[in-house]
Amino acid sequence: MFTGGEDVEATALRARGWSISAIARHLGRDRGTVSDYLAGKRVPGERRRAEPDPFDRYATYLRLRLRDDPHLWASALYDEVTALGYALSYQSFTRGLRTRQLRPHCEACEGVKGRATIEIEHPPAEEIQWDWVELPEAPWGDDAHLLVGSLPCSGKFRAVFAECEDQAHLIEAIDGVLRRLGGTARRWRVDRMATVVEPGSGRIQPSFAPVAKHYQVTVVPCPARHGNRKGSVEKSIHYASQRFWRTMTATTMAGAQDQLDRFCERIGDRRPRSLARLEAILGAEGAAGFLAGRSRPTVGDLATLEPLAPLPASIYPATITQAGIVDPSALVAFEGNAYSVPPGLIGAAVTVRHRLGAMGIEIISGAGVLLASHHREAPGAGYVLRAPEHRAALQAQILAAFSTEPPCRRKANCPPSSAARAEAARLAGLDDDVVVDLAVYQAVVEAMATREEVGA
Repeated sequence: MFTGGEDVEATALRARGWSISAIARHLGRDRGTVSDYLAGKRVPGERRRAEPDPFDRYATYLRLRLRDDPHLWASALYDEVTALGYALSYQSFTRGLRTRQLRPHCEACEGVKGRATIEIEHPPAEEIQWDWVELPEAPWGDDAHLLVGSLPCSGKFRAVFAECEDQAHLIEAIDGVLRRLGGTARRWRVDRMATVVEPGSGRIQPSFAPVAKHYQVTVVPCPARHGNRKGSVEKSIHYASQRFWRTMTATTMAGAQDQLDRFCERIGDRRPRSLARLEAILGAEGAAGFLAGRSRPTVGDLATLEPLAPLPASIYPATITQAGIVDPSALVAFEGNAYSVPPGLIGAAVTVRHRLGAMGIEIISGAGVLLASHHREAPGAGYVLRAPEHRAALQAQILAAFSTEPPCRRKANCPPSSAARAEAARLAGLDDDVVVDLAVYQAVVEAMATREEVGA
């Protein structure tokens, strides 16, 4: 391997007319080595590998993945190629991406400049930060709504998909996140979402105050135009969007929720955290004993040290309501599933109602009459639930509509009837005379047909 000085000297000697052999003898190098460096085939300071680079086997796959998605994180790609057999370290992997310039250039991203930030100290279990994120082009329909809750001290987060962002779905998603975290912090920090606080004043909404009392927490809104005050949840949203959503393979909301839960446990909780954060909680000696020889703690390690408050036995009993139309199969769509109603209501407007904490849903008519009750299935699962009595009644109605009459005769000879010929004569202007013999009308029709053939 040439050093930078040897490369400079060899280039200068070659320019003075020295031969390759003379330069090789002067530098004590092989002729082939000198020739390669002078021809630009090798770079000074970079040693030629004795064996093929294992990265080359995956270069084509990585080039295709980054062509499809130039912003895909290297850590996500590393997980994919590791599953395909790549055995080197993450540092070697990222070096291979850089040296081969596999990531396409993005001019729009070059102009993005970050703002000045500083870390805010958060004692364990002091607060949990909440925020919605809309993820585009969900496989099961329009944009997906994801509520993310993050613990700033440890960095642990959990998230729940929801049908929409109204208050009832927000409460259900909050409870789902808290159950996955295993408790609640003393304070909930939110931005000025209208379902929690009044955007103008920042005061808690009267309809949300009972929810905070139910979970025994205080609600703290971020100051106006200070969205980065809740930087922990913003970073968790960025991490979930880039590391999970971009590579998710589920096609239903229920499947996406299962994959997200596994991702948070197996990947999100294993992210490394600084040793200083653990020492701030346990002290230097306590941190050394806690790690038991490891160099750095993980998100999961720090999360075990957060004394979260226990949750109520049941969710706050808010009510989810959704308007719907009965389809031709006597079904009503609700949360990605379909529920039956009695036949005869096709096209009718109905309201589906579900009280959080209850096991079932109710379908109400426009007049307030209860039409059907069903067990509520997991949102987004794609189930079709028909009550046995609804199925039997609909089947009977469909079978009763069948006819035993013979099918229509599509190719039979059907000349104009007497009434049709009489109307044709009237239209031809012959209805002023009273004609008893219908043969006259036949002659008129035939004469008209003859004129049309001659004209054609």
